[in-house]
Amino acid sequence: MLIQLAFVIIAIIIGARIGGIGLGVLGGLGLAILTFFFGLEPTSPPIDVMLMIAAVIAAAGCMQAAGGLDLMVKMAEKLLRKNPKQITILSPLVTYLFTFIAGTGHVAYSVLPVISEVATETKIRPERPLAISVIASQQAITASPISAATVALLSLLNGNGYNLTLLNILMISVPCTLMGVLAGAIYSLRTGKELADDPEFQRRVAAGDFNETHYEIKDVQNKRAASLSVLIFILATVGIVLFGSIESLRPAFTVNGETTTLGMAYIIEILMLSAAALILLVTRTDGLKAAQGSIFSAGMQAVVAIFGIAWMGDTFIAGNMAELKGAIENTVTEMPWLFGLALFTMSILLFSQAATVRALMPLGIALGLSPYMLIALFPAVNGYFFVPNYPTVIAAINFDRTGTTRIGKYILNHSFMIPGLIATGVSVLLGLLLIQVI
Repeated sequence: MLIQLAFVIIAIIIGARIGGIGLGVLGGLGLAILTFFFGLEPTSPPIDVMLMIAAVIAAAGCMQAAGGLDLMVKMAEKLLRKNPKQITILSPLVTYLFTFIAGTGHVAYSVLPVISEVATETKIRPERPLAISVIASQQAITASPISAATVALLSLLNGNGYNLTLLNILMISVPCTLMGVLAGAIYSLRTGKELADDPEFQRRVAAGDFNETHYEIKDVQNKRAASLSVLIFILATVGIVLFGSIESLRPAFTVNGETTTLGMAYIIEILMLSAAALILLVTRTDGLKAAQGSIFSAGMQAVVAIFGIAWMGDTFIAGNMAELKGAIENTVTEMPWLFGLALFTMSILLFSQAATVRALMPLGIALGLSPYMLIALFPAVNGYFFVPNYPTVIAAINFDRTGTTRIGKYILNHSFMIPGLIATGVSVLLGLLLIQVI
């Protein structure tokens, strides 16, 4: 088993270093080794999860192509410029909301330069709002009803006889992650020296390296189309929440004398594909443009990652279940929070909340952990800020013209570490407390 595990970890590390679809295809190579060299029987690939993510990404990509994302950024800019002194509190709420609506943290790219610009103009250290805003965009992944990670968790819980609804997940993950983000934002209010006293900023000003160019957001060319795209996307999301929370609303079918209700996988796929179609038809947006946007590209990379990594992980866990349960069952049963550390560590390696859920949550289910415990530990999959090489982290550093948002001398002492640990820790801790009440 240890040799197999070594191959799995090597595939993950190499795939993460390659980037893009590298993580998924290396997972496929690892699966080939497990199958052909170690004789493990491959499990079924996570088709439902992949199709749900593809449908959501199709709708989000159409919204972006129709100008919906640009419209949201424009509205965010107005809010931040009207309240510049509160930017450290408001900006993470903005990126949280963006991710919550769109289901992907990559929407933060569009608003990060606005945050940096407003903070610099207000003489507030840009590191303060930028770092926690990136963390907020990650935390919201585990609160969004249409994110790949939430969809994957719902699929796993429903597929193992727990019969939990989407509302069961959201009623824990939403308030806990929001409070975690606010805790990180409050800490960030006093991070580092004031901008005028920062040595790096002073050096850049003295050397003439501080760029005085102002960032300008492009105007939305067709506000009606952009507004309609956002409205259609939000209505589809609301529909998913309603169907996921109230089972009686779902269509029922009688087959061979047995009545079954339509599963959430089908509902998400149908509603999101319909939303994508309506956006294209109503706004007259070019479908090719939707496939060329940043959201579609990032989302399809996630699909490939889940395809390879989750399939490899499922196969490894299923083939070694007896050994794994025997080694850690007693420890995890007595201290279930340790499974949260495993989720956090795995997310650092995988750079994907959804892939982490699909790779490790089946083990938690097999170990007999309570489904509510798994939901409480869900935000622990937000650990990929730990090593500062994720795209949104790098983008925030590059957008900060003052140089206050940075990677430290020892790599791990970077701007995102403490806000990320606080947000994740508070989210999980509140989740563990909340499930005691529920």
